[in-house]
Amino acid sequence: MLRRIFMQSKKIILSVCVLSLMACSNSDFSDLDDFMAEEKAKPQRPIKPIPPFKTYKAFSYSATGLRSPFEKPVEVGEITRLQASSNVKPDENRTKEYLEKYGIDALSMVGTLEQGGTLWALIQDSDGGVNRVKNGNYMGRNHGRVVETAENYVAVVEIVPNGVDGWIERPRTIKLQVKE
Repeated sequence: MLRRIFMQSKKIILSVCVLSLMACSNSDFSDLDDFMAEEKAKPQRPIKPIPPFKTYKAFSYSATGLRSPFEKPVEVGEITRLQASSNVKPDENRTKEYLEKYGIDALSMVGTLEQGGTLWALIQDSDGGVNRVKNGNYMGRNHGRVVETAENYVAVVEIVPNGVDGWIERPRTIKLQVKE
């Protein structure tokens, strides 16, 4: 019963709103007619021509002789498997040294220093800071360990992934930068 009264009151309110809107309208459309006449009297702009149609050049797939990306890759050779099974791996438990935040290419040797019978190499980082390293220190992002320090170079052995769930050692040398 209450629902029925509510529905009827909705209809009455809607009817009153529509009637009041209709009563407010003016049947004089002279301003609209004037606007339409003005727009029709204006000279028409020329339509831009359709751009020329470019013929479609079909792509010819020339890699049919190569491996399909939907097939399993070719088996990796026996040599790589032997390298992957070696005991070479980085020590993840040791604390990182300062120069390990730079890539080995961003480091340069600028001199040496001998102190207490130990030869230290002076390494400049890409920020301009000079740090000293000796045999056993680490530098570079790829777990590079200093294995030899000489007057004109530093030998570093990096441990890098071999691409088959293993690690390999990669020797690198940083030579003394001589300024002329």
